[in-house]
Amino acid sequence: MSSPFERRTGLSRIIHAFGYSLAGLASALRSESAFRQETALALVLLPAAFWLGRGWVEIGLLAGSVILVLVVELLNTAVESAIDRIGPERHELSARAKDLGSAAVLLSLLLAGGLWTGALWQRFGGSGA
Repeated sequence: MSSPFERRTGLSRIIHAFGYSLAGLASALRSESAFRQETALALVLLPAAFWLGRGWVEIGLLAGSVILVLVVELLNTAVESAIDRIGPERHELSARAKDLGSAAVLLSLLLAGGLWTGALWQRFGGSGA
């Protein structure tokens, strides 16, 4: 059975894909409190990256680390949704999949936190290098 998405090509496919992406973001904002919290933080940190970064590489790393957290959170939510769709019963592989997704979110948060701490330290608390 062919997918209805395979029939679309060119600009029509891009427009529909963009719509699905917006629907995914809206769904995450409605249903996931962690994503709402991280989005609120991103709305503060993304403009701050332009103030704190001392060049395009630093700005890119700071902003990119924030976007990475959102991306990983969306992927974690997708894994959790797929597992929940399978069924409510506890299964070792389902628990492992959810734990791995959660670990990925943690690592992305640690990366972002480390980059932002280092940039703040360099700007305000370090040797001024």
